[in-house]
Amino acid sequence: MSHCQKTIKKEVAVAGIGLHCGQKVSMTIRPAREGTGIVFVRTDISSRPEIPARIDNIVDCHFATSIGNGDCRISTIEHLMAAFSGMEIDNAVVEIDGPEVPALDGSAATYVMLFQEVGLKVQNKARRYIEILEEVSFRDGDKKVTLFPADGFYIDFTIDFDHPAINAQRFKGRIDRKVFQRSIARARTFGFLKEVDMLHRNGLALGASLENAVVIGAKTVLNSEGLRFSDEFVRHKVLDLIGDLYLLGAPLKARVKAVKSGHELHCNIMKFLAECPSAWRFTGNDSEYPDSLPRWGYSVGASGYGMAASF
Repeated sequence: MSHCQKTIKKEVAVAGIGLHCGQKVSMTIRPAREGTGIVFVRTDISSRPEIPARIDNIVDCHFATSIGNGDCRISTIEHLMAAFSGMEIDNAVVEIDGPEVPALDGSAATYVMLFQEVGLKVQNKARRYIEILEEVSFRDGDKKVTLFPADGFYIDFTIDFDHPAINAQRFKGRIDRKVFQRSIARARTFGFLKEVDMLHRNGLALGASLENAVVIGAKTVLNSEGLRFSDEFVRHKVLDLIGDLYLLGAPLKARVKAVKSGHELHCNIMKFLAECPSAWRFTGNDSEYPDSLPRWGYSVGASGYGMAASF
């Protein structure tokens, strides 16, 4: 892991359709000074409200992760947040003129390409890491996320869908910039064709298409080009997990084991971690930040949590 904070050298701009809102959205990502973190700005609102990408600003995590401030919110931030995390970008300002980050191709690949094109600027202050000291777990039925102490960032993710195109898949390995670029960033979001009517009735997936998602029919994937990886589904779940966990505000030193997990469990394990100061510590030399994680008051209704749980 690099021990200095980073930002991008120059601004980058993208535009596209929001996966759920179906609206065209334009977004500019600008460099930011040390200690800024990732901050979203709604430029279509006259007051230009700022929403730091932190767990205390999460307002919804059903189907996608959304942050907000009062009546202002920004949805489906997880793919962009995964790109920031995977590329080790600590500081950036994201100016956006709509309520949802554009879906692009349903992965983080475009962001990675843009960040590589402009390059990264190494800054003068040290990064802070969140080092897990004790096993921490959150469970909801047969879904579970556990954080274990580790010397780096590792993910072990298992999914199991009763569908012939997916079945059981597992991804396991250390996550660094090269692994993220090569093995995670291109994995696309996915959904089932049979659920489209239900999602539309609930105002979701209004912008979804074969251009920005893997669509699964009764037996097979409907995208003519097929899959980018044979296990693209679990790799995208890993991408979502990386993006959600970056809302802690610092990179993790942890081994993360996830079973059938999604945004709700990711948000709840972060909430629980913030409430368990003995389970983690900050490492690094930057003393300008508080020594606690922000508390998150939003509840997603999972069944409970505990520490030192075993699989």
